[in-house]
Amino acid sequence: MLQNLIGKMIIDGAVVAARSPTVEVANPSTGEIIGVVGIASADELERAVRAARAAFRPWADLPAKARSLHLHNLGDAIAADADAMARLMTLEQGKPVNEARGEILKLAETCHFYAEEAARIHGETIPNDSTDFDSTVVREPIGVVGAITPWNYPAELVGWKLCGALAAGCTIVIKPAEITPFTALAIGAKCIEAGIPAGVVNVITGPGSVVGQALVEHKGVDKIAFTGSSAVGLKIQQSATSVKRMALELGGNCPMVVTASADLDAAVAGAARRSFRNCGQICIAINRIYVARSVYDAFVAKLAQAADALRVADGLADPSADLGSMASAEPLAKTRAHLNDAVAKGARLLAGGAAPEGAAFAKGHFFRPTVLADCTHEMLVMTEETFGPIVGVAPFDTLAEAVQKSNDTPYGLASYVYGKDADEIRYLSRRLDYGNVAVNTVDAGIINAPYGGRKQSGVGYEHGREGMLEYMNFKHIRVRYDLPEGA
Repeated sequence: MLQNLIGKMIIDGAVVAARSPTVEVANPSTGEIIGVVGIASADELERAVRAARAAFRPWADLPAKARSLHLHNLGDAIAADADAMARLMTLEQGKPVNEARGEILKLAETCHFYAEEAARIHGETIPNDSTDFDSTVVREPIGVVGAITPWNYPAELVGWKLCGALAAGCTIVIKPAEITPFTALAIGAKCIEAGIPAGVVNVITGPGSVVGQALVEHKGVDKIAFTGSSAVGLKIQQSATSVKRMALELGGNCPMVVTASADLDAAVAGAARRSFRNCGQICIAINRIYVARSVYDAFVAKLAQAADALRVADGLADPSADLGSMASAEPLAKTRAHLNDAVAKGARLLAGGAAPEGAAFAKGHFFRPTVLADCTHEMLVMTEETFGPIVGVAPFDTLAEAVQKSNDTPYGLASYVYGKDADEIRYLSRRLDYGNVAVNTVDAGIINAPYGGRKQSGVGYEHGREGMLEYMNFKHIRVRYDLPEGA
């Protein structure tokens, strides 16, 4: 699969050779170069946008059932090749193969979900103040979408945009992260295999600062759908050269609150999963944990033990490892910086704190899952998104204090609560200022419910019916009628 994608782009229904295949892509577990991709030139980007524009009206005019069938076919094609696509993802991103396979299957599920939603694009009738008027509200696709996607979930975060846009009747130009481009190219190739018409899905490659920015500024792009950092999201908002619809899924700094009534073993298991899965490289990772003082010592001891029990390995060599390598040197450096800052300011290091030992880890971006106790908001680990396998823990005395500390952030993507007392759960879930609140679970998102953040965590929604409506305009049609002759 990889060999067919090296130095390629997907433009107008074909796998084409990039004009300038100079961007090297490395395996983050070994440092080996696995292939190269191109930096899309102005001409290549123009061809992709022009293809999407030409394909837009025929795709939008297809019956919803026809678009639905195309998305079902795409989901089937992806699921049938999940093993190969998972290994490709691990090669460029580092997560263990079994975890990558789960992500590919979730992508297939997303295709099927939006295939069904495509047939449920409903309008409504609005009453007027006179009976000789009818008002109808219909929903129409926006047009050409520019999707700029990150490296941490290189299949799912393409899929949320791709499937919602196609279900709505839009066409799309995808610009994946430069360190994980091959997964997106493989998805584009699957679109061709599934029979999606030429031009509907295009995938171009290159650095975000160059190619992504060119998409943002292109007047032929009607909407930008972006997942990434809040800083880049703000730049996108400020740098568009024409009015565009935007959906920006940005950073998080997600808290977890553990009350005195919580099942501690369940809370520890949840914390270990959501703090360290994908090496913490997820917008809804648990960054900081606030624990009721009466159970604090027991919780931190159990969490340290759980972290030490997680197995770190090359995700290709050990497909069932708990953690693979981090995706690049940049998040690894930030993890180390946050660790050093916290320890210097008085945090206790209870687990991890270094790379695993041994020759197998020497050339990769590996780091052991790390637990810091007795943290304060003077520490970066509690106030910034680390995007690495590290979590800070602090005690609290009242629920009001836990809420205040949890909300003490410019971000508002996801939060977590563990507790068995219904009054505690209601108090916390109503006051946590986050777009997603998960109680006694760390799976904050499901495909059929809206997913989005507040404050600096972004604008717009993915998942659910709302994730499709983000790609639609509303049109009000108001008609005045006269009585027919002889009535």
